[in-house]
Amino acid sequence: MGNSYAGQLKTTRFEEVLHNSIEASLRSNSLVPRPVFSQLYLEAEQQLSSLEAGSRVDNEEEEEEEEEEEEGSESSSPPIAYQMKPPPEGCCTTDGFCQAGKDLRLVSISNEQIEVPSGFLLVGAKSPNLPDHLLVCAVDKRFLPDDQGRNALLGFSGNCVGCNKKGFCYFTEFSNHINLKMTTQPKKQKHLKYYLVRNAQGTLTKGSAICWKGAEFRSRRSSSIARSNTLFQPPENTSSSVAIVNEPVLAAHPIVQAGTHQMVSDHLPSTVCYPVYNGKDSPQQHSVKSNLSSVTRPSVLGTLTNSGPPKKRHKGWSPESPSSNEAWHLQPNPQITNRNKNEGGGGLSCLPHAAMVGPVSSPVVASGEPVSVPDNLLKIYKAKPVIFKGHGNFPYLCGNLNDVIISPLLYTCYKNSQSLSRAYEQYGASTIQPISDEMQLLLTVYYLVQLASDQVPLIEDLEQIFMRSWRESHLSEIRQYQQAVPQAFPQVPGPIAPVTSAQLPWLAGLAASSCNDSVHIIECSYSLAEGLSEMFKMLIEGKLLKTNYVVIICACRNRTIDSCIAVIGKYQARILSESMLTPTEYQKEVGYELVTGKVDALGAFFSTLCPDGDVDVLLDKFYQENRGHISPSLPASVNKPVTLDITGTAMCTSYNLERHQIRPFQLAVAQKLLSHVCSIADSSTQNLDLGSFEKVDFLICVPPSEVTYQQTLFHLWHSGVLLELGLEKEHLTKQRVEQYVVKLDTEAQTKFKTFLQNSMQNPHTLFVLIHDHAHWDLVSAVHSLYPQSDPAVSLVDRLLNCREVKEAPNIVTLHVTSFPYALQTQHTRISPYNEIHWPSLYNNGADLYHESKKYYGLSEFIESTLSGHSLPLLRYDSSFEAMVMALGKRFPRLHSAVIRTFVLVQHYSAAMMAVCGLSQMKNYTTVETLEITQNLINSSRQCPSGHGLMVVLRIPCIPLAAVAYERLNHVRERLALEDHFEIILGNPSSGITVGKHFVEQLKIWQKIEDAEWSPQTYLELEGLPCILIFSGMDPQGESLPRSLRYCDLRLINSSCLVRTTLEQELGLAAYFVSSETSTEKVVTNDVLESDPEKLSSTDNEDEETVTEGSTSEKRSPVKRERSGSHDSAASSVSSKTSSTAFCSETSPPSVTAGDTGKSTHQILSSGTEESVNNPEKQRPKMDKDSKSNAKAAQASITSSSASPFSSSSASSVPTHSSFVLQVPQCSMTKVSQQPPMVYLPKLVYDVITSADSTGLPKSSSLLPYHSVMWASSFRPLMSKMMTCTEQSLYYRQWTVPKPIHMDYNNRNEGRMDTFHPRRLLLSGPPQIGKTGAYLQFLSILSRMLIRLTEVDVYDEEEINTDLKEESAQYYHQPGDVWPDLETMKKIPFDYTIYDPKYEDASLICSRILIKNEDRSANRKQEDLYMRRQTTRMRLSKYAAYNTYHHCEQCHQYMGFNPRYQLYESTLHAFAFSYSMLGEEIQLHFIIPKSQEHHFVFSHPGRQLESMRLPLVTDKSQDYIKSPTFTPTTGRHEHGLFNLYHAMDGASHLHVLVVKEYEMAIYKKYWPNHIMLVLPSIFNSAGVGAAHFLIKELSYHNLELERNRQEELGIKPQDIWPFIVISDDSCVMWNAVEIDCSGERKSEYTWTERNISLKQILQHIESTPNVTHYALIGMRKWSSKTKSGEIKEPFSCCHIHDFVMLNVDLTQNVQYNQNRFMCDDVDFNLRAHSAGLLICQFNRFSVMKKQIAVGGQRSFHIKSKVSDNPVSITPAQYICAPDSKHTFLAAPAQLLLEKYLQYHSHRFFPLSLKNYSHPVLSVDCYLNLGPQIAICYVSSRPHSLNVSCSDMIFSGLLLYLCDSFVVASFLKKFHFLKGATLCVICQDRNSLRQTVVRLELEDEWQFRLRDEFQTANAKEDKPLFFLTGRHI
Repeated sequence: MGNSYAGQLKTTRFEEVLHNSIEASLRSNSLVPRPVFSQLYLEAEQQLSSLEAGSRVDNEEEEEEEEEEEEGSESSSPPIAYQMKPPPEGCCTTDGFCQAGKDLRLVSISNEQIEVPSGFLLVGAKSPNLPDHLLVCAVDKRFLPDDQGRNALLGFSGNCVGCNKKGFCYFTEFSNHINLKMTTQPKKQKHLKYYLVRNAQGTLTKGSAICWKGAEFRSRRSSSIARSNTLFQPPENTSSSVAIVNEPVLAAHPIVQAGTHQMVSDHLPSTVCYPVYNGKDSPQQHSVKSNLSSVTRPSVLGTLTNSGPPKKRHKGWSPESPSSNEAWHLQPNPQITNRNKNEGGGGLSCLPHAAMVGPVSSPVVASGEPVSVPDNLLKIYKAKPVIFKGHGNFPYLCGNLNDVIISPLLYTCYKNSQSLSRAYEQYGASTIQPISDEMQLLLTVYYLVQLASDQVPLIEDLEQIFMRSWRESHLSEIRQYQQAVPQAFPQVPGPIAPVTSAQLPWLAGLAASSCNDSVHIIECSYSLAEGLSEMFKMLIEGKLLKTNYVVIICACRNRTIDSCIAVIGKYQARILSESMLTPTEYQKEVGYELVTGKVDALGAFFSTLCPDGDVDVLLDKFYQENRGHISPSLPASVNKPVTLDITGTAMCTSYNLERHQIRPFQLAVAQKLLSHVCSIADSSTQNLDLGSFEKVDFLICVPPSEVTYQQTLFHLWHSGVLLELGLEKEHLTKQRVEQYVVKLDTEAQTKFKTFLQNSMQNPHTLFVLIHDHAHWDLVSAVHSLYPQSDPAVSLVDRLLNCREVKEAPNIVTLHVTSFPYALQTQHTRISPYNEIHWPSLYNNGADLYHESKKYYGLSEFIESTLSGHSLPLLRYDSSFEAMVMALGKRFPRLHSAVIRTFVLVQHYSAAMMAVCGLSQMKNYTTVETLEITQNLINSSRQCPSGHGLMVVLRIPCIPLAAVAYERLNHVRERLALEDHFEIILGNPSSGITVGKHFVEQLKIWQKIEDAEWSPQTYLELEGLPCILIFSGMDPQGESLPRSLRYCDLRLINSSCLVRTTLEQELGLAAYFVSSETSTEKVVTNDVLESDPEKLSSTDNEDEETVTEGSTSEKRSPVKRERSGSHDSAASSVSSKTSSTAFCSETSPPSVTAGDTGKSTHQILSSGTEESVNNPEKQRPKMDKDSKSNAKAAQASITSSSASPFSSSSASSVPTHSSFVLQVPQCSMTKVSQQPPMVYLPKLVYDVITSADSTGLPKSSSLLPYHSVMWASSFRPLMSKMMTCTEQSLYYRQWTVPKPIHMDYNNRNEGRMDTFHPRRLLLSGPPQIGKTGAYLQFLSILSRMLIRLTEVDVYDEEEINTDLKEESAQYYHQPGDVWPDLETMKKIPFDYTIYDPKYEDASLICSRILIKNEDRSANRKQEDLYMRRQTTRMRLSKYAAYNTYHHCEQCHQYMGFNPRYQLYESTLHAFAFSYSMLGEEIQLHFIIPKSQEHHFVFSHPGRQLESMRLPLVTDKSQDYIKSPTFTPTTGRHEHGLFNLYHAMDGASHLHVLVVKEYEMAIYKKYWPNHIMLVLPSIFNSAGVGAAHFLIKELSYHNLELERNRQEELGIKPQDIWPFIVISDDSCVMWNAVEIDCSGERKSEYTWTERNISLKQILQHIESTPNVTHYALIGMRKWSSKTKSGEIKEPFSCCHIHDFVMLNVDLTQNVQYNQNRFMCDDVDFNLRAHSAGLLICQFNRFSVMKKQIAVGGQRSFHIKSKVSDNPVSITPAQYICAPDSKHTFLAAPAQLLLEKYLQYHSHRFFPLSLKNYSHPVLSVDCYLNLGPQIAICYVSSRPHSLNVSCSDMIFSGLLLYLCDSFVVASFLKKFHFLKGATLCVICQDRNSLRQTVVRLELEDEWQFRLRDEFQTANAKEDKPLFFLTGRHI
């Protein structure tokens, strides 16, 4: 079938193509023209003219040559090198020329007139040296075959067309003459390839291939002489049911007998003999080099390709050449078919015939006479025809209905394609005619013609053909609506002429004429009944043996056509009929055949195969003969694992179980899961309130597989998650772990009910419901088709989708699966935003995440089959397939699963016997099975500890698995191999049973002490040599160990082609290999696979360089014949002899036929005959192995604790390299470095390895899951470039669930959104570590919840406590609740700053400091920038929150409510004049509707008039009297503005003070908060400006309120004058409770507790005479607070962070609007000097949260010139005036403050560390850094100042001094000699005026160079400095 010709859509119109086709057929003597379809609808990857359609790609021709060359090498003896006769002296030897020097190349002489004698034909010969050319020869046509590949005379007669030399009677002689230069015996069949014909222009061109006998067998047209027929049927005798061929024919290596070699076609893959008609390119065109990865565009035929790759697939075969060996009905369309009979309302079912016959169940009305089905149809024809209803009426059938199957599938497909135009109309296209019935049928015929004899039609291919044909014919109308489907087709000018019903039969016949009768057309006159009757008659008479498809057409002119298509090919009919069975029906059918003894005939047939009689007799004979010689146990090295003793005996270092460890990928996925959960919580939908949860609990649901259940328990135990989540205590028991994993079986409901009860009882626990292997059992509880006797079915729907889970606000459901497609339909419950996909492994993922291992999944397995890879990991066994196909024809009533299983078990049995010395049994197995068995048995002997390989034999049907288990066990027992390897039956419903001997071995390897231990998971079988028979219809999440070497999937149900089904079967083999190892290198030297005889059949010559055992093959005394079928991707490529690596003593022997007589024991213990051929080559390999062994030894991990899950690990002692050198390499070493080999059914192999034009594997475009269906035939194609997210969106758009699917009823029930908000989906490739990822997710989720309930608060000791004066007396009693006004007036103001945030600020001196130590000496310079000390505190219920907090109580407060739109708010301007600024200030308020009651508006225009203020006399406890103002910048998300809980729900007025440019973002995050927007001139201002405007606005508002309320009769002094100015990081508030119940008054105890801000404010507001206090504050919290600090309950000192400000008393004291830092200290000093009372409540404290963003950090000082982020040091913040210094883009005041903080010592050198001589600062406090002290004085008259008479100052700082500062004031103070002065003014002019006005030059000396400015440009208004020295 291999010659594929994918034609480009020609621009020729239909009539022209048809005309050319007919003309070509008339011109041709023996050919039929290329079908019209090929020219119209198949695209080509090469531009071939329509008349050169026969030209084939030369690669393919090479391929055929190679195949034929191999025929020689596959005979029973090695090929003999061919010696060519030397050419005569002086003759031409140039390739392409004859010896006479004449050019024979077709390209050169195609236009020349060549004389062709009568009876001769021109043919093209291929020269191996000129692969791109054909050589023209004239050959007598009697020696060439006819169209059937027959009747060619032996011998040869030919002429040279170059020199006209005639009469060559031997092809050898002729090949010498035309310089073919052969290395093997020339054969005409090998080199004469094509007929040559002249085209319309008279040019000689390549015509069709010459149909030699071998090529005929490769033809995909021939069905009767297909590969399997040649083995089991005599050529022209089908009536006989007796096996004509002698016994060995059934063997995998049949002995070719004289006279029958023409029959044995298995040496040749099915390649095509009609290149012109195939409509496809050769697979070779799509090799890697050309980067063309597919044969056809995906939209046409999907895949139509060769039945098998050529043998030398490593050299050129591209496995991407697709195949359509898929069952036609397998991918039903939406309305097409549901597999289940009883399904309601989901379209028509593909049911067995009985259910579908008659008008009731048929969509097509039957008419006319009934058609009788012959009684003995199945008996005679050996197959049940499958009849697909097509167009029009279908007749009644009567009679033997059991022998036919009728399906409406094709009818539905036709109907769907008719609806394409309606689908387009939705996109706005005008009405477009649908594709006609005639065209549909014609295209169907063309499609069937394309199919090979071993291919099965696929409905999706047909859909795509219809789609493409229709679109091309209406391209002009729909081109503008192409957005829906990507442009994938070339453009066609003009519509295609319609086909009339009269033309249809003739055109269909014309198309079918090219296919060697594979498609037979029957034309009826009146109804389909006559055609069906004729077909049945022909079937009975044996006239349709070559035919696979019968197309019956009834085309009457007066009405529409009737049609049906019967699939009568035995192989196709079997596949189609079997795939119509549901999984339940399939199991029932197989069970029935086993129970009723139908299979006995098959068993009897097998037993006759052995030449020595019954196989069991042979086994018993062997057992009896060898019973005495067989030692009762294995050799010591196998039976007792060796450990390293003192003498240094060798031991195996390859075995180390990996402990639970999180890989980088898993951590990344866990973090992605966490971020998705957080995004659900952060959304405004209020679906998840993470802040309300304190801990995490979970339940993991797994399928009802005991192994998966135990495996999950094992992972859970070792992950430590239960301890980390605090769910369990240290001493875990297995019973406790089992509470967290539920197996979805009948007992699941109890555990689940407990889980639901727990979730209801613990609302503050977040429950995570994990549904692992989530694609399993998606059956709807409502539409369950299964009887309720099986309560486990639909459990997922009943439990996980129950109302309690949906509605519980504290349950998050996480679906985890490798195959998420069934959960991605139009009705899915999972939002696309809640899908988490495993990170791509291809975007250098290993580098991104530093993975130490490489993952091998489906794509890597497929990639390994591409040419250029030394070892394909996916293979198929064509010998096995051929036998199955032949037996299928022999036993038509048996299900193919039964036949396949029996054949494979027979092969394994024969292979075991062959390995044990019964070498004659090698002929009764296949090379692949023999390799598997040999390596399995030999593996344990290569390891001193007896480690071996695992072989997984997948048998889905449980009864068949049991039969296989019993049979293999019996054979193993008779061969005395019980101790060599175990056979384990893996049944999902039960645990693992392992023999006692092997359990003991596992316990030793895994260092397990527990006497009762036995393995419960497959992972615990690591290193055990075993065959694991893996049963169950679907794998259920079981993981396999690293010792897995072969994954035998030859028995999977290949008729069920569904993406999930295929991928999960292949997922069993998914594997991690160490990424340090080069897989290619390891594999090519595979020591395990030690069958030297197989080297002869290795056809990958490239690898012979590494194969040193080939000579031993020649010494083998008896040769077996090579099977003709190793199309399984070079099954023996990896088969190297044991001699490759080891010396003969330790090398495992290869059992050859000569060993037959020896006992098993002798064979197993003997060494191979001289197996080291090249010791030099071997040495480096051994060194490498020794290194890897040593490395493995060092890497072994010692166990930490024992557990019921075999937690102990294999800790290995590293051995000295000299010992390691002598240890045979353990199979475990190599196995862990390479992924397993996978053997597939041929049909599945072709689907998996074929690809579309984008490179997407064919399997990806299959229907994703059996309980979903396509929403429409009108859908775009998937693309290889699609990400997982795009694939998900594709399936969400184009698939719908069937009624049996649990999401079927999840439709829009009046809601916009069908997604469940707390449901997530994690998908990732199989076996990649999803379990570890979600367990890690639970862990970090728990940590995050704890973290969410905690906050980092500053916890620092007070500074400068050593300067605090010890007061002799206490002014208040410890128990006093409120301060006494008179007492407070007596308390002196404490100038010292104690707040730790001012650790770097200048000390304020109130007296002469005697101590003169360096305050900063104990801190390094870099400590200044260190992170401040914090502690983690649990949030109390009275905390302030940021925007991430959502809870039920504060919904309305926050203004987020899903039922309403965001709160409306209005913008109000508010202007007031400020005399000191001399201008009007305009502010804007943003006031939400819900907050308008706090304000007063004018009645007519609703102008904002004032903010309401309460009365001093109000005593209500319901609200807070003081409005709270919070200035903030850069903290819209993180600022703690949610005071709802802090205020304990009390009514309060809270205003956020924001800069104009941040208004929008704050409004978005805090829609229900009042905003005060500062004027734009303050956008770059500091916190001083905000404080200044808050205070001035509040005073102005107080005046307005006094005026307003005075009219209501209220006194002005009764209006509440206080406001609160709070930082945006105040998180919690604490109160100290004093217990003074001690005996003496001075004794007391105290405790601190968290209280609400409401309590604190109401307490302070209740203070007696509160209006007499100007500032009230509280302590900053610290865990290090000493009792002395709170002994005095009230202090008069600096207050920070949270200030209650009396705006009335402080009317004349302003905040400095220019300040960025220390503005509160500056204000405190000025308020105190104005004689105002400041009171700190020491019993109250505020906690401040550490917030990493915003605040002061938002000011970045950078250069104004360049945008480059060059770091600028504080020394560059000032410069000399008029200099060329780089100007900075920062406010001048900020530059000044920063410069003085770090470099003030340049201005005040004498002040440095001179605390007894501070700097005198007048009317302001500026931070000069921690090493300089300051003395603050106020110049205002009557102000309170410290006594300075005794002080001598080291400097004077005059900052923007006003008119109160006069010369006489300054002359009161004394300065050191050399003291420095710094005057700071707004400009240079005022600088000079100040110097003059204050008479500074009298005492201070100034120099010109002592003038500076901040590094600002002129427009930025720099500040100017002048410094001077005291004279």
